[in-house]
Amino acid sequence: MAETTVSYQCPNCGAPLSFHPGDARVVCAHCHTELDAAALEERYRAQEEAAAKTAEEKEAAANAPDAQWSEEERAAMQVQTCSACGAELVSDANTMATSCAYCGSPNLLPRRFDGMLRPAVIIPFKKTKEDAVAALKKFYQGRWLLPDAFKDANRIKEIQSMYVPFWLFDADVSASATFRAETDYVTETSDETITETRIYSCHRSGTMSFHAVPADGSRCMDDNYMESIEPFDFSALIPFSPAYLAGHLADKYDVDAKASAPRIDRRVRTSAVSILADTVKGYHRRSLDGNAQIAKRDGAVRYAMVPVWILTTRYENQPYTFMMNGQTGKVVGSLPIDRRKALRYPLIPALIALPLLYYAIKYIIG
Repeated sequence: MAETTVSYQCPNCGAPLSFHPGDARVVCAHCHTELDAAALEERYRAQEEAAAKTAEEKEAAANAPDAQWSEEERAAMQVQTCSACGAELVSDANTMATSCAYCGSPNLLPRRFDGMLRPAVIIPFKKTKEDAVAALKKFYQGRWLLPDAFKDANRIKEIQSMYVPFWLFDADVSASATFRAETDYVTETSDETITETRIYSCHRSGTMSFHAVPADGSRCMDDNYMESIEPFDFSALIPFSPAYLAGHLADKYDVDAKASAPRIDRRVRTSAVSILADTVKGYHRRSLDGNAQIAKRDGAVRYAMVPVWILTTRYENQPYTFMMNGQTGKVVGSLPIDRRKALRYPLIPALIALPLLYYAIKYIIG
């Protein structure tokens, strides 16, 4: 099935429009026309509706039986038509926004929004591609054993901006816990040093409210990576508009709020115990004694889109990912070691040392 995409185009010159990170504007890269995101969404609402209604199914394969796609393959791959140049593009079933590989136009896929919740809020990109490239180069700096493929300038420029689906949970919590606290007292005599440890049992309880506890809603995104680039400043959330997706990749959720709830429960529990523990002060050591009692009352749940810069490079059949928070610039990544470089570099100091050792021995012997 070939979908018709929606590409925001400049009303003055017809060039593609992209959302400008750090601003509430959509900017034409050709004539520099600036448009308000909300106004642009209203302008193109009719185009989105028309694109959704007029999408027609096309033949996806030849008639030969061995050339037919399986049902599983059909479900995994989706075909859409670029509204700017007419090219047919293949994308993942969860992709909501992409760019045409032929003409470079940013494209929204309106039918991907069907049958799913509309995001309530979004954090627009604050960090530009230049910021992301600079952060990536700094991340690579000093990594002498990094494979050369990672430092290639063309590869670095392939870093992509993506809006990732998130669920934001509110909750009120009543918590109580007992902590074991220890304080050491040291006495010194002429013969020995005596350390006396006094142990205390400290009980703490309280109520607390949590707002916008995040959990990403994409199976493709590594949860550890996403938590590592937190926190996002959720005070900067604004009402969602598809115009903010222009010029960026965007994913829709394939993990719903109900499936994310156990993960949120764990995060809330850990945070509640940590808050109680922070009130146990004035001791050398403290630890949770037994199990904490946590009672959680669920509040509102919001569907949000948050900005991430991402680059994944495969090396020896293993993926290595770099991510940057598109709002704050916080980075995380994993890097491999070039084994050939690892064997080569220890030889360099040895080669330098040999002549020095030769002249030192010659000087001593005379």
